[in-house]
Amino acid sequence: MRLTSRLPRLPIRVRLTLLYGALFMACGVILLGVTYLLLDAGLTDRFDGVALQITKEGGIAAPVPEASTHNLPSEPAAGLAGSPELRELQDRYRAATLQSLLRQGALALGVLTVVATLFGYLMAGRVLRPLNRISQTARSITSRGDLSERLAFTGPRDEVTQLADTFDSMMGRLQKSFQDQQRFIADASHELRTPLAINRTLIEVALRRKTATEDTKRLGTSLLTVNERNERLINGLLALAKGETEVANRTPVDLAELARHTAELHQSQAVEAGIGLRLETRPATTSGNAVMLERIIHNLLENAIRYNEPNGWVRLTTRTTPHGAATLTVENTGPVVARQDIEALFQPFRRLGADRTDSERGSGLGLAIVRAIARSHDGDVTAAPRERGGLMVTTTLPR
Repeated sequence: MRLTSRLPRLPIRVRLTLLYGALFMACGVILLGVTYLLLDAGLTDRFDGVALQITKEGGIAAPVPEASTHNLPSEPAAGLAGSPELRELQDRYRAATLQSLLRQGALALGVLTVVATLFGYLMAGRVLRPLNRISQTARSITSRGDLSERLAFTGPRDEVTQLADTFDSMMGRLQKSFQDQQRFIADASHELRTPLAINRTLIEVALRRKTATEDTKRLGTSLLTVNERNERLINGLLALAKGETEVANRTPVDLAELARHTAELHQSQAVEAGIGLRLETRPATTSGNAVMLERIIHNLLENAIRYNEPNGWVRLTTRTTPHGAATLTVENTGPVVARQDIEALFQPFRRLGADRTDSERGSGLGLAIVRAIARSHDGDVTAAPRERGGLMVTTTLPR
């Protein structure tokens, strides 16, 4: 594993500030180094020139610092030219000057780097302020589901303005896409359901005729079964398409009330199948579309009853977590399910132990619809196998 994957990702404002401070310090170090080299070369040339002048003229004293005059010998300056004492004095002077430059320069550079880093942090915040506005607007659109909202960013035509315009253009295309999808769902609902309803009516009328033979009745019964499967498949596909659409208008919904109402509707189905239906409902309030959330409970109960064992049971539980999330859990007995097969159950047209064309027990869209609706409400669905067979499916929705 790379080291970068273990380190926390710093905010972009902090990274810009650190980058600015590092560049400022690097430039300061380079400037201090160049100054050091220039001063060292200048002192060397100066000392050499003074020594040469003393040698030629003899009576000119060497430019020795006042602080170091007590180290000078009392003989004339001309006698010092080229002497080891003068060379040593010059070396000490140059070393002290360069050391003072490094010490004071490093201190000044450190102070200026800290000040520049603070100013860099403030400037980075000012530069990133339009991006924060874009992020806040995007979060507002996500939370309210209003795709008609736009940034409408005004300012100079720079990179930030181009980003805001691109975001507005993307939201416009998304809004048009969702509107086209809703229109397609409405049209498909009419165009697909109407022929099937006509077929069902014609078959039922033919079966009620007194002249219908036994072969005709058997054929009609088979056609009604096929027609019913097609209707169930189309209804499932339309529910899946609607479930994948973001919910715009949300109202407070108590999952406990929906669970009790839906359980009453499935009570006769459970009794007919010899399945015990148990309810443990506690208040669990969320926000969303009540009809779509009821579809979650309907699909989970229908699957739990259908894929069960003789004299089995189904438990429906609602509660609120300590973090405020509303949960709905449907647990049932049934055949043993391998843990690696759980995720496949949430895929469209996938059924446990059946091929894709087997429609005797369902269309294979029940759990796919449940997950689509839950995610459109900013929630999710998880499933876990029970040791003795069956599943425990939990739907979690935000407060």
